[in-house]
Amino acid sequence: MSSVTLVNSLAGLLILTSLLVIEVKQPRWSAILYGLQSLVLVGIFVALAYATGAQELYLWAASAFVMKVLLVPWILYTALSRVSDTDKPRNTISLTLSFVLAAIAIGISFLVVNQIQLPAAGPFKPALAVSMAHFFFGELCILTQRNLFKQVLGFCLMENGSHLTLALLAFHAPELVEIGIATDALFGVIIMVVLGNQIYKSLHTLDTSDLRTLKG
Repeated sequence: MSSVTLVNSLAGLLILTSLLVIEVKQPRWSAILYGLQSLVLVGIFVALAYATGAQELYLWAASAFVMKVLLVPWILYTALSRVSDTDKPRNTISLTLSFVLAAIAIGISFLVVNQIQLPAAGPFKPALAVSMAHFFFGELCILTQRNLFKQVLGFCLMENGSHLTLALLAFHAPELVEIGIATDALFGVIIMVVLGNQIYKSLHTLDTSDLRTLKG
């Protein structure tokens, strides 16, 4: 298997892991599955570095491994271990409809990417389409999940999509760019988790539809 094929094949695994993150009932499992998805993303960075000769991507892979595979899932899993009934509330739409919307997002992303003329990213158009679809996956998670921490994971999915998009379109970007992106995502998750814990301590719920006191 060539490195180009490997990149595109691993990108397909991102779709599966994203759907699992969104639909699995236990948010703690979602945190673990997000770590698994990030490990696949690390594999894409390594394969992409080999395919393009971009040595910078090896540091991208190392940074993403520490931040996304280890730290972020650990922070989310630890936060969820401190609250009860983490598997409630459920999502607001059926599993079938969720898969249909995800399929539509993937189809639209492939149609858009096919219209783009970017010689550098030409061999990796399937992976680029998947990276764009992750913005929709993240939005789908945020809009359909009522569990506060599942919505945080929606943000994480969107961030993984933007991370992969940058790697595919600007794989010779300086290592400092990657470190900045990964660090920004880490601190974003920390802030959202702290806020989520404070909301749970005050209202004893993770259901965002119950946060009526935040309405103007």
